[in-house]
Amino acid sequence: MKTISYDQPGLPEVLKVVDSEIPEPNDNQILIKVMAAGINRPDIIQRQGNYPPPEGHSPILGLEVSGYVEKIGKNVKSFSIMNKVAALVNGGGYAEFCLAEQESTFKIPGDLSFNEAACIPECFFTAWSNLVQRGGLVDKKKVLIHGGTGGIGIAAIQIAKIFNSYIISTVGNEEKALFCSQLGVNKIINYKTDDFFEVIKKSDVKTVDLILDYVGGDYISKNINLLDTEGTLVNIGFLKGSLANINFMKIMLKRLQITGSTLRIRSNKFKGQILKELKEFVFPLVVKREIKCYIDSIFKFEDVVKAHQRIDEGKHIGKIILNP
Repeated sequence: MKTISYDQPGLPEVLKVVDSEIPEPNDNQILIKVMAAGINRPDIIQRQGNYPPPEGHSPILGLEVSGYVEKIGKNVKSFSIMNKVAALVNGGGYAEFCLAEQESTFKIPGDLSFNEAACIPECFFTAWSNLVQRGGLVDKKKVLIHGGTGGIGIAAIQIAKIFNSYIISTVGNEEKALFCSQLGVNKIINYKTDDFFEVIKKSDVKTVDLILDYVGGDYISKNINLLDTEGTLVNIGFLKGSLANINFMKIMLKRLQITGSTLRIRSNKFKGQILKELKEFVFPLVVKREIKCYIDSIFKFEDVVKAHQRIDEGKHIGKIILNP
């Protein structure tokens, strides 16, 4: 089978298509014939050599796929050969065939295409887990989502809308601001021209209840200062670094919760619980197209270098998808 690999970490140019053996599912796994694979930030960090796969996970890039069920283990009862499915996977997505755990695999909702379905697993699992399960999002709260036009940002915005949130998002240009406006974001801040902290503090909003951040660095202290009493900061990445000078007195006096998570190392049972909640609260809206999967661009495996260059540029809006 075709697989995307690299010999040494580095820039997108290290990626290449190679031949590999088709993996065999164990008793609890599903082998998926991949029709589409989503590109995510962890893929980039792994390619750069800064995010080695956890023990027991595939060294091949790719955390989300869609396709046909090719083979199932003897304990898999909910899926049949040729079912159209998507899955959150433990690596291995950049390949013609990929192993998936049954707990984090689902039949494609409604009439979604394979490319659309490949947008769901990593982004919606991550957004739901961190906004709702970890962040405790409830109805009519003020939510700040940094980076509203990436895969996770778009998923987070649409999930926040389910809870009638007042949504603020940061973006990097006017095109992205327009997209967020059309998505229903209440306040949009171009972080390249304005300080999001100053804009919010000088507005009628002034504070927020929940922040989802993958930037880190100097954003951390600003986020903490923006939180209202009993507010929560959830970090899911640190593009600007994970070190910060923090006044913990503010955390104590405002009774703040500062937390974060990474999904990749969590158990199959944990991922299965996320999927159960997505099926109840999100997938019905996906079927009705009230929640949408936005695709920036689609590349063939042979053009994976261009695909990674696209995400490295940071100009994309929505998901970047690979097709074998």
